[in-house]
Amino acid sequence: MNHTRSLRVPFALVVAGLLLTVAGCAGSGSTSDAADSPGSSSTSPSAGGTTSPSSTPTATSTPKKKHFPKGPPMLLDSIAPLSGTTVGVAMPISIAFTDPVKVSARKQIEEHIKLTTSAQVTGAWHWFSSQRVDFRPKTFWTPGTTVSMVASLNHVGDGYGRYGTHSYTRTFTIGADVRTHVYVNKHKTVVTRNGKVLRTMPSDAGSPQFPSWDGTMAVVNTSRTVRMTSCSVQIACDKNDPNFYDIVLPWDVRITWSGTFLHYSTGDPYPGHSYGSHGCVHLSYADAKWYYNLSKQGDPVTITGSPRGKAAGDNGYADYDVPWGEWLAGSGMKQFTTQT
Repeated sequence: MNHTRSLRVPFALVVAGLLLTVAGCAGSGSTSDAADSPGSSSTSPSAGGTTSPSSTPTATSTPKKKHFPKGPPMLLDSIAPLSGTTVGVAMPISIAFTDPVKVSARKQIEEHIKLTTSAQVTGAWHWFSSQRVDFRPKTFWTPGTTVSMVASLNHVGDGYGRYGTHSYTRTFTIGADVRTHVYVNKHKTVVTRNGKVLRTMPSDAGSPQFPSWDGTMAVVNTSRTVRMTSCSVQIACDKNDPNFYDIVLPWDVRITWSGTFLHYSTGDPYPGHSYGSHGCVHLSYADAKWYYNLSKQGDPVTITGSPRGKAAGDNGYADYDVPWGEWLAGSGMKQFTTQT
């Protein structure tokens, strides 16, 4: 019983890991539900920042200074992760702006976001859209690294006549290297810490009709319970449809905005032998509870053996689904090494 399109919820609530009232596992007929997430590329210019809003003045238009009047100051809508948190090795720094940022202004904004780390890290920023930019290392973070960010956007413009008036800070720590690998065809999920196997669990992923995403996604949040409905994700709204469901399920670890979870399902209580899901990964009750208590935001979850393909990089925190060359193509500063 599961999910495809998640309802839009405030980014801050998602980051804090609070209860999501309605969700659903991703189905094969859906698009990436980054459209329902903050900073979505589906409502903004394409990934890589190659296009900007189509508002360039023509020869007969009003002067540029009038065409782009100054409005409210440029602000950050959200920053993940939160200060004081301990996150997984695949967690990016993800910033969402309240308003679009013009392509020509993005490098300057990156230059005014200073990163210091307890050990040098090579990484880069990447613009998924005009309102979302993420930083990630070229490879996963090293456990124990302390990361500090200061975004000094005072008087930095967004290219549309708006300027920042605030500075923003974040300090967080990279925790234990906990990784999850879901083997769809083998109906098993393996969890490791620092390369050593903690537990091998029987699991069922998405069905051939509603396959799970492949690729590497980072944990977005965990919720003790989530109400999952087929109608909310456009799978089935008719109660007589065999794919209809409306149920509250426990021990939910979310890995995409579009509604992919690892969790327990009453419709598939003894996983390990079939395909009982609309895109989620089903675990037994005991394993789901154990996994829920183990997981933290930013832990990488890799799914292989599913025919659907990789999740988009901005569908949650699937940043490592974006090849490094493509990542750099969407960056203003390109690759750099952090200060210590």
